[in-house]
Amino acid sequence: MSVTPAIKSLADVRQIEQTPLSARDLPASTYALIQRTAAAQPDAPALSFILQGTADETAYRLNYAELLGKITQTANAFHRLGLRPGKAVSFLLPNLPQTHFTIWGGEAAGIVNAINPLLDAEHIAELIEASDSELLVTLAPFPGTDLWDKVAALRGQLPKLKAILCVDMANFLPEPQRSGLKAQRGALPEGVRDFDETIAVCPADHLESGRIIQADEIASYFHTGGTTGTPKLAPHSHGNEVAMAYSMNLVTDFGPGDVTLCGLPLFHVNGVIVTGLTAFLGGAEVLLATPQGYRNPNLIGNFWKLIERHKVSFFSGVPTIYAGLLQVPSEGHDLSSLKYALCGAAPMPVELIHQFEAKTGLTLIEGYGLTEGTCGSCANPPAGERRPGSIGLPIPYCEVSIKVLDEQGQYLREAAVNEIGNLCIRGATVFKGYLQASKNAGIWVDGDWFNTGDLGRIDADGYVWLTGRSKDLIIRGGHNIDPQMIEEALHKHPAVALAAAVGKPDLKAGELPVVYVQLKPGMQASEAELLEHAAAHIPERAAVPKDAWIIDAIPLTAVGKTFKPALRFDAIARVYQAALSELAPGIRVEVLSDDQAGQLAHIHLPQRDAALEAAIAERLGGYAVGFILHGA
Repeated sequence: MSVTPAIKSLADVRQIEQTPLSARDLPASTYALIQRTAAAQPDAPALSFILQGTADETAYRLNYAELLGKITQTANAFHRLGLRPGKAVSFLLPNLPQTHFTIWGGEAAGIVNAINPLLDAEHIAELIEASDSELLVTLAPFPGTDLWDKVAALRGQLPKLKAILCVDMANFLPEPQRSGLKAQRGALPEGVRDFDETIAVCPADHLESGRIIQADEIASYFHTGGTTGTPKLAPHSHGNEVAMAYSMNLVTDFGPGDVTLCGLPLFHVNGVIVTGLTAFLGGAEVLLATPQGYRNPNLIGNFWKLIERHKVSFFSGVPTIYAGLLQVPSEGHDLSSLKYALCGAAPMPVELIHQFEAKTGLTLIEGYGLTEGTCGSCANPPAGERRPGSIGLPIPYCEVSIKVLDEQGQYLREAAVNEIGNLCIRGATVFKGYLQASKNAGIWVDGDWFNTGDLGRIDADGYVWLTGRSKDLIIRGGHNIDPQMIEEALHKHPAVALAAAVGKPDLKAGELPVVYVQLKPGMQASEAELLEHAAAHIPERAAVPKDAWIIDAIPLTAVGKTFKPALRFDAIARVYQAALSELAPGIRVEVLSDDQAGQLAHIHLPQRDAALEAAIAERLGGYAVGFILHGA
């Protein structure tokens, strides 16, 4: 049910914005948002969950009245355990119904702090400490999971925790497996409460705290900076999250009867906001597709069967997911319920978009967002022209600007049409700064614009195009990897003088980490030895480099800093050269900066040949970096 005309162009976005957000009668808090939908349609399906990812399993399902009741019980349980506004409850959970109860119940009682379960124990402890958390919700011991082991290793380091609650996945198993597993495992560890039992004794019809939540109160902390490096905590207010859900739903148009499949993790803003709060605002149903989401091979293998069975209308993913789904036959399945899918987190190769749409008949919408903006800032308009390779138009009430900065990062001027500059955002969805004040130096430009660290341009019709990153994060399948951790590990090797990590293009993951190494004079080390050293000293598997390339000298800027663009260009050239070498002798690849694309591969051919050119286009079409052909 549309509240406004469908967005087809930037003019439509501007027309919507003629009515200020303050006049839109939005609820003040996420709890009030869910309350409002539950009052309007208490019996409508709200949240469903499948454990295994098979096409025939029966889903656990809650309607809106039941979902609100569980959230209210959770908020009351947290309140009874001492959680107050301004204090945090951390969660370390896979995608479960209880994860949603914890998120929205935690926001109703205090602040909820989302933690990536894939982090190592040391980083988890850092985040619990940094958020000043008093409660922790995690997973009870369960076969094939290691979350309880991580928490057990940390308990002695976290004296501020008043209580630990465990969600028992055994409760989702049928009998006799459930009782058998519980008997085999025994009682929960001492001092740990069972989550379901703890909330069950609390009222479901009112908040015992009597709290009236204001829009400017902090609702959540989400960590950013990736799965490696020192995480930064981004606080979101209730107003940020409600505004984001409203703005996002002006694009997605979720309504009663729609089903959104959530396969992205609930420690990430996309899973929580797009396939979460945005759906709840519209009165749609959220399908939690297994605890592991897209990391569950069953889910990918049965994906189209599940779409048909649950009549899914929307899902959101990253390029690696779409590349994987291309390998799963969709023929013979009724996909008519699907309206479109959203892709974000990393650049989507244009060829991959074309292949996916041709295979499924599905409209794929490229978008862009980041944790600091609460989730989305741009999206291609489903009802208008979609420009493959572009991240689309600013979504309503999310201001986007390209600003030209000087070498010190100071604001100079607004960029001209199609001029590359720093992509900056502001508005009701943008946070007010990181929780750790030390992380806020230089993040604002030209007043209150947040500098995303991404480079981009805006064309004459208002479409935004990413052209690179001024910050050096490597984005592997939607996960951010801080190159500094890779470099620090390599610098521990006695033969290494300098190390610089960048991303190399990859058909499946978008980028994979590689490291360039300059050896100390007179010292020797093989590439295999350096990779072995890296694997031993980097705690995150995703960050271990795929290649270690020894070069004579790391390129430096005039002030002695590593010049990463030259290395990124070299990495692209190496990948493209290797991909094309078997097609014909004499092909030469050169990667140069480009005014519009940011970076472009120039393929020099020994002679023009239509068959060779077609083979090159097929070989390179799946990569995110564009190319141009030159004849002899």
